[in-house]
Amino acid sequence: MAPPLPLVFLLMVVGASGAEWSVKYNQQEICALKGSTVFMNGTFTLPEGLTVTETFWILDPEKNLNWPDLRENSNYSGRVEYFTGKQKRFFLKLSNVTKKDEHEFCFRIKTDVEKQKYLGRPCIKLSVTELHVESPEEVTEGETADLTCKISCNLTDPTFIWYKNGRPLTIKTIRNNQLHLQTVSSEDAGSYNCAVRGSEHLPSTAQTLRVRYPPKNVSVSISPSGGIVEDSSVNLTCSSDANPPVQNYTWFKEGGSSPVGSGHTFSPLQSGSYYCQAQNQHGAQKSAAVPVILNTEPHHYHPVILYVAVGVIGVCGIAAFLTVVFWISRRKRSQDGNADEQVYENVRHKTHPPDDEKYSIPDYENVPDLRKHH
Repeated sequence: MAPPLPLVFLLMVVGASGAEWSVKYNQQEICALKGSTVFMNGTFTLPEGLTVTETFWILDPEKNLNWPDLRENSNYSGRVEYFTGKQKRFFLKLSNVTKKDEHEFCFRIKTDVEKQKYLGRPCIKLSVTELHVESPEEVTEGETADLTCKISCNLTDPTFIWYKNGRPLTIKTIRNNQLHLQTVSSEDAGSYNCAVRGSEHLPSTAQTLRVRYPPKNVSVSISPSGGIVEDSSVNLTCSSDANPPVQNYTWFKEGGSSPVGSGHTFSPLQSGSYYCQAQNQHGAQKSAAVPVILNTEPHHYHPVILYVAVGVIGVCGIAAFLTVVFWISRRKRSQDGNADEQVYENVRHKTHPPDDEKYSIPDYENVPDLRKHH
């Protein structure tokens, strides 16, 4: 029994045309990071008896009815690559995507039959996002803070990575795209940014987190350092780490309860140990005490120097005086010795005449004999 005519006609049409036209994309919507590379792919079918002569991609078919090849667009020169396989698979590679690439991308097929062409709709919608860190500008030490890695479209199964001052964070709590700081400390202050694993080379811009905290590491420096100094020439300087900066510096002398000075620097007038207290609106901290020795009689050592000088001069003068006296005495003795020697020579000359000198000897024979006259 023959089938009705309409059914026979339908079978003839299907048998003649074979498979129907179709284009199936693996993703209908794609979210990509700015600067990344995007792959668009899928499969197609066409009626039997047709031979594919050309395949290419077009942008926004509803806006541009001419449907030009994407490669003819100067904005995509050198950034797109096509590939069509024998298994009727097709690919598009788009590199270095930007916000200007947010379009609809459609796959276009041409055959050896002029009127047998096909455009795969609905097209692939491309969205491009940048990573952005959202966080409070300031937080007080001891509070809780949450930093969020914001995106404008839905990435495919992203794993977020956080950095502080350029170094990966591994000990903080990360919940999806959020960094949770349970108890903030001054050490948490810094520059934060985020990235997606696999695209670490495309991090977000940095966001600075400031932490308010009371003064820390308060210390006192002394100038000049060490030794005994005159009068009030000692300057004490108080230093501290605080945010916001220290508002008040107060100075105390150890053992006393009342302030002895204020300000960043202080010049004590008495010997003792001094410390400072630094304070801002979040708290205060004291430094360790620094000993200061002041010379209350700065010139008492001048007479000593004078006495020593006088003594040195006196000793030198006495030594010089004795030297002169000794020299005069020696010279005098020398002169006296020469005089005595001359006297001695004169005497010796008188008492011991020379051998050749003739002496007259009395002539006793011619002396009258006085006995005869008696």
